[in-house]
Amino acid sequence: MTTRASNTTTAARIIAVVADVMAFVIGLWILMYLLDANRANDLVEFVRETARWLAGWSHDLFTFDKEWARVVAGYGLAALVYLFVGHAAAGALRRR
Repeated sequence: MTTRASNTTTAARIIAVVADVMAFVIGLWILMYLLDANRANDLVEFVRETARWLAGWSHDLFTFDKEWARVVAGYGLAALVYLFVGHAAAGALRRR
């Protein structure tokens, strides 16, 4: 394997891992929300703030009557988009 191919493969792995971590944080917030985690806890607050920042473009996109449905749909959409785009970009890099 050439150095260029090795660098491309490494970059693709990094992109995929970053997308996975972003989706994991968002998914973790959805789970914490659904389980009514203590928002006074520092870890819960950190995950909430990070997920809110990552899903800033989609967290209030839907207007369901139930708040839990808005959280799951809005944040879940962001997680799916990060996974799809991140892994698509990584796959495109690997094919180069």
